[in-house]
Amino acid sequence: MREALIIQGGWEGHEPVQVSEVFARVLREEGFQVEISDTLDSLLDMDRLRSLHLLVPQWTMGTISNEQCKNACLAVASGVGLAGCHGGMCDAFRQSTEWQFMTGGQWVAHPGNDGTKYRVNIRSSSSPITADLQDFDVSSEQYYVHVDPAVEVLASTLFPNPAAIGYHSGNPLTAVPVVWTKMWGHGRVFYNSLGHHADIFASYEPLELMRRGFLWAAAGKDRAIAQGLSPEAFQPGR
Repeated sequence: MREALIIQGGWEGHEPVQVSEVFARVLREEGFQVEISDTLDSLLDMDRLRSLHLLVPQWTMGTISNEQCKNACLAVASGVGLAGCHGGMCDAFRQSTEWQFMTGGQWVAHPGNDGTKYRVNIRSSSSPITADLQDFDVSSEQYYVHVDPAVEVLASTLFPNPAAIGYHSGNPLTAVPVVWTKMWGHGRVFYNSLGHHADIFASYEPLELMRRGFLWAAAGKDRAIAQGLSPEAFQPGR
């Protein structure tokens, strides 16, 4: 059976417990055995991490140790999928550039704060994550993120938003990524900037993006096992 580990904690304003419960339900419906942990020390058990199909961080504004981060990076590089949302993944550990390198981006602002109305634009792509999905509107935090140019952007949103005036408003209209994927070693990485509160996942598109993202990321582990892939190929000096 495929196993998923959800690590929840950090700033309570992002409802880590409630969001983790939503994600656990989705994963169990898809046949995963799910463990929810409330400690980053779960990242210290390297054998356990490498046995997973999926690692789901739901931890905002925390501090990760070098060993914890190193283990997570190595596990994902071995083929374990990494998938998460909002600040729980891309505003998790602000001091860790290695974490940001792996996840593909970092939150820097949300002009207008919660309740900002904006449209999520689905990009044309062959990815199964966005197949048949159409553009949709949300009312939540609109994340402005700094992003790794190597990611594949699956959905985006436009800044500046006329409803959220700020110092950035004099800049040209710019598409900022909302959903993306990338590779980290042999591991697949999925991110969705939606998810300020758990109630956004009562809507079809935000939850469906997470479900498909989980499945896509976890499938990388099966590929790594089937092909006997090792993260050693990515070690410096080889």
